Amino acid sequence: MNEPKILMKPDDQLDLTPEELKEEFTRILTANNPHAPNNIVRYDFKEYSYKMKMGVDQLAVHFSMDGNMLHKDSDEAKRQLARMGLGESPSDQTLSEMEIPGEEELEVEVGDGGEQEPEAEESAKEVAVAKPPEAALRNQFNFSERASQTFNNPYRERGTSTEPPPRTNFSSTVNQWEIYDAYVEDLERQEKLKEKKSRDKDEKDKKKALAAAVEAAGTDEINRINKSVKIVERMVNQNTHDEIAQDFKYWDDGSDEYKDGEGTLLPLWLFKSEKAKKFSVTSMLFNPKYDDMFAVGHGSYDFLKQNGGLVCVYSLKNPSFPEYIYNTDSGVMTIDFHPEHPYLMAVGFYDGAVAVYNLRDKTNSPAYLSSAKSGKHTDPVWQVYWQDNDLDNQLNFFSISSDGRVTCWSLIKNELQHTDIILIRMNPEEDLESNANANLDLACGTCFDFHKTIDYLFLVGTEEGKIHKCSKHYSSKFLDSYNAHHMAVYAVRWNKYHPRVFASCSADWTVKIWDHNYSEPMFTFDLGNSVGDVVWSPYSATVFAAVTDDGRVHIFDLSQNKYEPLCQQNVVQKKRTKVNHVSFNKNHPILAIGDDKGNALTLKLSPNLRKCLKDKSYSAENEVAKMEKLLELVREPEHETK
Repeated sequence: MNEPKILMKPDDQLDLTPEELKEEFTRILTANNPHAPNNIVRYDFKEYSYKMKMGVDQLAVHFSMDGNMLHKDSDEAKRQLARMGLGESPSDQTLSEMEIPGEEELEVEVGDGGEQEPEAEESAKEVAVAKPPEAALRNQFNFSERASQTFNNPYRERGTSTEPPPRTNFSSTVNQWEIYDAYVEDLERQEKLKEKKSRDKDEKDKKKALAAAVEAAGTDEINRINKSVKIVERMVNQNTHDEIAQDFKYWDDGSDEYKDGEGTLLPLWLFKSEKAKKFSVTSMLFNPKYDDMFAVGHGSYDFLKQNGGLVCVYSLKNPSFPEYIYNTDSGVMTIDFHPEHPYLMAVGFYDGAVAVYNLRDKTNSPAYLSSAKSGKHTDPVWQVYWQDNDLDNQLNFFSISSDGRVTCWSLIKNELQHTDIILIRMNPEEDLESNANANLDLACGTCFDFHKTIDYLFLVGTEEGKIHKCSKHYSSKFLDSYNAHHMAVYAVRWNKYHPRVFASCSADWTVKIWDHNYSEPMFTFDLGNSVGDVVWSPYSATVFAAVTDDGRVHIFDLSQNKYEPLCQQNVVQKKRTKVNHVSFNKNHPILAIGDDKGNALTLKLSPNLRKCLKDKSYSAENEVAKMEKLLELVREPEHETK
């Protein structure tokens, strides 16, 4: 008998309604490894502490094996099978292409009785035996399927326990006399400390006084013979460099008589110091009163190589060692001597500060120094220039910086007081009140020069290549602007004789001669390299010198040749040495040049380069007339075309 099927339910099965049975529960499968630790701690050597490692590797690799596969019909696979002795197995294609022998032979004749002949029957059996069975190939590449399960390594746990720090319970009651006793003990301790400090100070003062007395005694002895020692040192140097001293006094290039419009420079003394080897010459100037003395400023134009600075004051009488050396915390960018007080030297630094040194003082520190409180510049100071005393008869000088300020510094008692004369703006036509970004509109000033006769007039060169004619009386407007150069203006100089002429040089390889009443230059000279400095000669209105980065000195005389220099000479010994600055001596036919290796070299002009000194008709009026004649020749074609 067939028994009916009975649905068996466990005793603990839940009784759910149809609605509950239809309810769906969503489970999300993630790729996180449940066995991966989430509290790994690593030691951080940068912060010297243990840090929790946030990223945990969730990948679990059960089996990994490197291998390669070859197609079984390839030549390499056949050679491999042949080496292994397995031979070749026929493929489906070869089986289909095989001709089964006997298709025609199997058609045998049948006799009348319907019986086959015994020979035909035997051949049919042989053919049936020779036909191989069809092999069922899984696929074309003979893949192998393998599986394996690895054993999970047991996890290790490591822990440690430390002893808690010892603790001590302390309790006390405080009353009035205990507080009084504590104050008395503290007061006695402070008094003992003061007495000890005063005794130490007295001992130090005694030692300093004793050392000062010993030094003063030795200094007095040195001061007695100081002047004599200096004279003897100069005599020894003169004997050592006797040939150079003779050339300085008597040498004249005899070949100048046979060269028309050409001259040469004779190298004389080379001034260098061990302390200045790592610096570049950033400024050079002869003293206005002592013609054998000149100052050299050392620093660096590279922002990444600012390692302090140096000011060396040399004398032609002692080329072996500087007369004065001043070490500075920042790189020296510019120097200038006071025309009436030649012992006062103004210095501008790379960090924006300005200082005044007194050569009479025997200290290495400046007599005046600006600070952030006194309004120093925020960018490097590129030039300083002494001016006449103000209305209160106070000494003052001007400075220009990349922050766009032209500032006047007055020496009042023991401090410098500043007054901003003008702010150099890129767009002076815009109104300051309407321009919200007025501070961002400031141009970078690189050089300036004051007029020789008109006290309030001065020129300003900028990094954008423009030259502005300014006045001390107008702080927000330019008198005129010239689109002078395509790159930064490195120097601008008023002519020492003609009141309307000035020269400018730039990194765009050009030197230009201007008449400040005209917007276009009178002369333009392309020197083939970046021009670092240009100066007018003190003895002629038409002679000027310029130096370039390829180590050459160019000397022009516009009265003799308006197109080419009279002298173009390489004056450096090593290649890739740049000549940065040049300065003429006021009384002697020599000039000094400074390079980026920290060296200063003096050169003597040949007779063709200093004809004005030998000319008996030399006078300031004749020099002005000579320059005016040149300007008329240049401007004459313009008037004719107009």
